[in-house]
Amino acid sequence: MARLEQQLTDMLTPAVQALGFELLGVEMARAGRSATVRIYIDSPNGVTVDNCAEVSHQVSAVLDVEDPIQSEYLLEVSSPGLDRPLFVPAHFEKVVGSDIEIKLVVPVAGRRRFKGKLVAIEGDMILLAYEGKEDRFAFSNIDKANLVPQF
Repeated sequence: MARLEQQLTDMLTPAVQALGFELLGVEMARAGRSATVRIYIDSPNGVTVDNCAEVSHQVSAVLDVEDPIQSEYLLEVSSPGLDRPLFVPAHFEKVVGSDIEIKLVVPVAGRRRFKGKLVAIEGDMILLAYEGKEDRFAFSNIDKANLVPQF
């Protein structure tokens, strides 16, 4: 996770938890001079549009006071959806046996994107089965990861 995304996660987690939600993670997407700050929340009862609005209002207040983002930005609060993003090792542990897609920071065997079955978590590595083989990938080299929806 990028440094600013981690800083935002640490800063916003107490406010989100105070409202009864889990902050799964924060993504930042830059486009020119502005950025989109996407915050993923979840709860055992699911997440409604009203829940997202409530969290957005609270998070906006925290961001206005702390002012950690130097550029213009659009704030989005979202449920994780079917293609649930995986941010931390605990998220990966919950979906062992499922299909996931990962994007790496540093290419492995000339590739940055892999899609396959998450076989296991081994310390600071994941074991991914894809295209008839298995490889290990370090959490520190995973830029983005998502659950692949099954229909």
